[in-house]
Amino acid sequence: MSQHERPRSARRDELLERAYAYALAHGLAELSLRPLAAAIGSSPRVLLFLFGSKDELIRALLRRARADELAALRQAREAGGADDFAAAVRTTWGWLVDPAHRPMLVLWLQAYARSLSEPDGPWAGLARQTVEDWLGLLADVHGGDDGGGTDPALGLALLRGALLDLLATGDAERTTAVVERHLRLLGAQAR
Repeated sequence: MSQHERPRSARRDELLERAYAYALAHGLAELSLRPLAAAIGSSPRVLLFLFGSKDELIRALLRRARADELAALRQAREAGGADDFAAAVRTTWGWLVDPAHRPMLVLWLQAYARSLSEPDGPWAGLARQTVEDWLGLLADVHGGDDGGGTDPALGLALLRGALLDLLATGDAERTTAVVERHLRLLGAQAR
């Protein structure tokens, strides 16, 4: 059985959840099996047995983070209304700017950057996949670009740019004002 086909188990799931909490608190950039294992009540040997390799553990953590990210973004988008692009962007931004989500977003950014700098590592394809994920979610409410700025790519660029700025500066007030200013322009253009 290859490491990609390791069976799921309650212990594996439990350790994955603990490892995910650890990654949210400490990041993935310098992840080392010994400190991780000690922090989650395991051993490097058990982690290697359950996940096959450190790279497979990282892939499992990235899948776990992606599932949380997609669920949260879908929920934010749905709270904004199924057919209102500006409301979907606004509610998505509201989720992104919430300080409670900062650890997940920092983890996402670390993985995104590693995907670009180490395209053959466990992060392979993550950057492209996350762009496609977000575009898909925004396209669900976009309903066709009418020239009024409801282009999913434009919404993605706004959200991602504002998010990077927010993560770098912590300035939620200024970045939110930028998002709102864009959405007001969008509304004016649609009239």
